Amino acid sequence: MRKNRQFLSDLIEYSGALIFVKDHEGRYEMINRKWEQVTGRMRQDTIGRTDEEMFPGPVGRQFCQNDREVMESGSVREMVEFLEDDVHGKRHFLSVKFPVRGDDGTVRGLCGMTTEITERVRAEEALRESMERLRSVSENLADGMVYQIDSGIDGKKRNFTYVSPAVQALHGLTVEEVIENPLLIYHQLDEKYLVFLAESEAEAFAAKSRLDVEVPVHLPSGETRWRRFVSSPRFHENGSVIWDGIELDIHERHLQGEKRRELEERLRRAEKMEALGTLAGGVAHDLNNVLGILVGYSELLLDEISQDNYLREHIEKILNSGVRAAAIVQDLLTLARRGVHSESVLHLNQVIADCRKTPEYENLMEKHPRIRVEMNLAVDLLNIKGSLSHLQKTFMNLLTNAVEAMPEGGQVTVMTANRTLDGPVQKYDDVREGDYVLLSVSDTGEGIPETDMKHIFEPFYTKKVMGRSGTGLGLAVVWGTVKDHRGYIDVRSEVGKGTTFMLYFPVTRQDLAATDVAISLSDYMGNEEAILIVDDIEEQRELASRMLGKLNYRVRSVSSGEAAVEDMKNNPVDLVVLDMIMHPGIDGLDTYKRILEVCPGQRAIIVSGFSATDRVAQAQSLGAGPYIRKPYTLEKLGLAVREGLQKKS
Repeated sequence: MRKNRQFLSDLIEYSGALIFVKDHEGRYEMINRKWEQVTGRMRQDTIGRTDEEMFPGPVGRQFCQNDREVMESGSVREMVEFLEDDVHGKRHFLSVKFPVRGDDGTVRGLCGMTTEITERVRAEEALRESMERLRSVSENLADGMVYQIDSGIDGKKRNFTYVSPAVQALHGLTVEEVIENPLLIYHQLDEKYLVFLAESEAEAFAAKSRLDVEVPVHLPSGETRWRRFVSSPRFHENGSVIWDGIELDIHERHLQGEKRRELEERLRRAEKMEALGTLAGGVAHDLNNVLGILVGYSELLLDEISQDNYLREHIEKILNSGVRAAAIVQDLLTLARRGVHSESVLHLNQVIADCRKTPEYENLMEKHPRIRVEMNLAVDLLNIKGSLSHLQKTFMNLLTNAVEAMPEGGQVTVMTANRTLDGPVQKYDDVREGDYVLLSVSDTGEGIPETDMKHIFEPFYTKKVMGRSGTGLGLAVVWGTVKDHRGYIDVRSEVGKGTTFMLYFPVTRQDLAATDVAISLSDYMGNEEAILIVDDIEEQRELASRMLGKLNYRVRSVSSGEAAVEDMKNNPVDLVVLDMIMHPGIDGLDTYKRILEVCPGQRAIIVSGFSATDRVAQAQSLGAGPYIRKPYTLEKLGLAVREGLQKKS
């Protein structure tokens, strides 16, 4: 018995809990070592004293009140009590107190066991504060919603266990509706992205990794907005995977990203055009010199042989091929925006009417007999200012594209109209307000897939067979022409229904020039005037000499600008035919400047295998006459020489 008492005494003394016994007045009768350690008060200072004496103030009074309740109720009570001092601050304790009864069964005191729970209370308070902050953030998050999804053990469930009130603003749904039916949110997702979302969720579940996706959401209001869903997994004690996530409205950021990508694409396209322009500019002069010889001598041969000569057909094909090759070179210059062209006042309806009379139009219609072309041309159409040849080529390119988009037949609708632009045009950030002439070409064909739409104006991008149905330059030329005319292009297409190209050209208030009359050979025949040809290419000098000799001019030629200046010192001429680009040595402009020093007021015309440049304009400002581009025909050269001779010196 004595051993049992000692064991019990040791158990109480060395317990990790504070153990104490008080009498019916609340005076301490016994305390253990842990009580001394925690309170800092020794046994001899505690026995016989009450809590109000030991801990003056509210703490002591509360201890006494708790003790009275235990003894008065005669039952076991569990309560949280605290101590507070300058050293440890406020400390929390979990106390279990029960009444001690005498032999007669009356309550003669109480016994208590107390465990410090300060760290646990602080952790719980921190957790409550954290949860409150999370609740506050989730409920006040601008353009965002916090959620939790229970995906189950296998990852196939989609049960929302929590959604913040922002679901009302983001989805037009209440918290209760989403908790009850999670599919309400999933049904708002764009169906084209459902497979992508499911695959992303499966991958994240398998790897237990973060999920981060961006998808468009169709709202009950009819609006579509881009959203970002980000969530991380954690395991519930029952084995389910819980996804703690946030949904953010990123619509404006997505639009800005699209705009940035579009600007980058424009820059890439511009760089591509610039590279192509550099390439075209590098080869145009030399290539046009070669084509000039091909076209020029073919024309001279046709003039020398009879109509029934069997070689005539072959020579005509050589001539036509040379002309087409020259047109391709010009297309390259046009789409690279190097094709500075002369402008005149034009009526777009007349441009279209003239195109319909060309062999190119007739051949196109003959090859596609099941195509109907409907013309809806405004009778009050205003004039525009531009290049006739470029606009004709633009119309024929659009018409050809429309016809070839309907291999089984269909209808092409050509429309012109007056329009006032006071708002944005698709793909243009800045549109000049004002009056425009609209050219619209629509077809009922196959339509253009969205993946192809962004490439249609790129050079050499074509779905046709290269060399048979086009070069891939057609729409690129259209783009370059509209750009050069300070206009805009809008394209609308739907796969299986057709495509519409809408071109806007600025209106001019100037009147049309007088209608040209037919030109006969007598209009540009010479009268034995003296002509000096200056060209660094021998074949070009010979060709020009033969052509002008045939037109009754006295012709001589030199191979450089320096030689021309020396020749003019002793042999004046009526006109100089001056090549603008010559290698090596001085070019056409510098040659003309030196000639003017020797022969002030000397008449000249400019020829070049490249488009007109600033140096051509400078030569003309000094007194030079017309500019013509190689390859030229007998008629073009003859008319230019005649105009140059008529210019006052």
